[in-house]
Amino acid sequence: MREKVEQALGKVRPMLQRDGGNVELVDIEGTVVKVRLTGACHGCPMSQMTLKAGVERIIKAEVPEVTEVVSV
Repeated sequence: MREKVEQALGKVRPMLQRDGGNVELVDIEGTVVKVRLTGACHGCPMSQMTLKAGVERIIKAEVPEVTEVVSV
């Protein structure tokens, strides 16, 4: 599952990098994926929306067994 999640993150990274941010996979616990938003995304007021509407949506579409994506 880790490889599938990394591939999904690879699809979302270019969008984040265009705005000076990035995302890294921290851990997978069961069906919950833990990520860290970095660069311009870290501390951005819109980071929760980016996490849920962007990162989580794409990961869940690519890896259906994932139930949630959380920022750590």
